[in-house]
Amino acid sequence: MSLVEVNNLKTHFPIRAGVLQKPVGWVRAVDGVSFTINEGECVGLVGESGCGKTTLGRTLLRLIEPTAGTIQFAGQEITDLRTFRRQAQMIFQDPYGSLNPRMTVGKIIGEPLRIHKLCTGPADERDRVAELLKSVGLAPEHARRYPHEFSGGQRQRIGIARALAVQPKFIVCDEPVSALDVSVQAQIINLLSELQEKFKLTYLFIAHDLAVVEHISDRVLVMYFGKIVESASATEIYDHPTHRYTQALLSAVPDVDPARRRQRIVLDDISPEEARRQIQDQPTELREARPGHWVAVET
Repeated sequence: MSLVEVNNLKTHFPIRAGVLQKPVGWVRAVDGVSFTINEGECVGLVGESGCGKTTLGRTLLRLIEPTAGTIQFAGQEITDLRTFRRQAQMIFQDPYGSLNPRMTVGKIIGEPLRIHKLCTGPADERDRVAELLKSVGLAPEHARRYPHEFSGGQRQRIGIARALAVQPKFIVCDEPVSALDVSVQAQIINLLSELQEKFKLTYLFIAHDLAVVEHISDRVLVMYFGKIVESASATEIYDHPTHRYTQALLSAVPDVDPARRRQRIVLDDISPEEARRQIQDQPTELREARPGHWVAVET
C-alpha cells in the first residue's frame, strides 16, 4: 500500500535582478518528479550536490510549497498541515545547527509533545522524553544537558528522538550521516534500521554516499538536475545501472579492493549549465528497462 504519492511535482525558485528585484528567470530545483513510497519501505534518493534532493524532501513535507504537481499522503491531499506534521517528520543533515543551543535536550524533545498536546502534564512529558532518549541509545539524565555538551553523533540521536516524539508514520532523512565521522555513521544507520522495524516507519533516505544508500534502502531513486532518471530496487540498480548518470555515480564509489574497482566513467565534457539545459529542456519519460527497473529515455 502506497503511503506517499507524488505526481509531476515541481518546485521552482525565481531569479531576481535589478533595483526592483524583478524575476528574470527560474531555478527549476525539482522539475516534474513522480514516484510513490510504499508503507514500511525505505526509499533512497541519490544524486550529486545541487541536484534538488533536499528541496524535494522539504517540499514533500510542505516546508517548501510546491510550484505545481500533487502530493498525496495516505491517499489524501495534504490540507491540514497541523495534522500532517504529526504524521511526517524530518531528520536534518546538520546535527549542530538543527538543535536550539538555548534549550535543554529535554525541552527540545518535549516541544513537539507540548505543541501537539500529547502529554497530560510535566511528569508525563518527562517520562516520554526519557523513553525517547533510551530508544535512541541515550540516557534519561541527558535530558538536563544542552546540545553543546554532546558529540555530533549524540546530537543526531537527539534529532532522531525529536522526530520520533509525535509517533510519525513517515520520516524524511536528509543526509543524516554526512556530517558525522565515518566511525559513527554505521551506528546511526543501524539505529535508523532498528527504529524503522520497531515503529513500522517509512523513510525517504536522502544521501550522496551510494554505499550508505545501498545498505539501508529497499528501492533507489536517482536524481539528476531536478528530475528522476532511474528507479529500481537497491540490488537491481547497483547490479544493473542503466542510465549513464547512474553509471557515472557508481563508478566514482571508492572500493578498497583494486581488483573490483570499476572503470571510472566521465560524462560528456560539457559545463554543468549546459548539462542542466539539456536535461531540463526535454521531457523525462521513464521506460521499464527490466521488470521493476525504470530508466529515463535519453535523447
